[in-house]
Amino acid sequence: MCDKSSYESLIIKMLGDGNDEAYRYLFKEHYAPLCFFAEQYLHDRYQAESVVSDVICHLWVIREHLDIRTSLRKYLLRSVRNKCIDYIKSMKGATARVTSLDTAGHSDPDASSDNCEQPLGILIEKECENEIMDAVNSLPDECRRVFSMSRFERKKYREIASELGISISTVKYHMTNALSFLEKKLGKYLLFLLLYNLK
Repeated sequence: MCDKSSYESLIIKMLGDGNDEAYRYLFKEHYAPLCFFAEQYLHDRYQAESVVSDVICHLWVIREHLDIRTSLRKYLLRSVRNKCIDYIKSMKGATARVTSLDTAGHSDPDASSDNCEQPLGILIEKECENEIMDAVNSLPDECRRVFSMSRFERKKYREIASELGISISTVKYHMTNALSFLEKKLGKYLLFLLLYNLK
């Protein structure tokens, strides 16, 4: 049985071949968590669903030219994030145009949003990443080691138990405690990002 990484590589290949099963897989496995992710940017469930649908549909449209060099999950997260940012910018642009009309052409060119082109997505992601890592680093030492080996190094429980010289039940105990602590510290949204692996 192939691991998830190998399976998703197969899904990407199947997409390129125009296989309908691969398209259905995207909706089944990724649609709901991606909608949750998009809603944190847009604060609008309907628009979040629209963005995610557009991203997945676009993937199908360009399937013959797909060049995904990261995991499929990371590719989808980045695509949804970028589309959310584009939408936010377009809404800000529309607001700016209305404001410009209201002021009858007396706009200040120095006030243009283009002059403060801080990439919104990078700022949000960096802030989330810092908060997540601060929380992980505040875990007790062995608990942090177990959690990091599981989530960041993608090691199985039996591998962690063997390397640390502890039982699998102890590994499970530390993981349960880590997740409970992180949910209290981060809330469900940031914990979701950590488990869904935005990085």
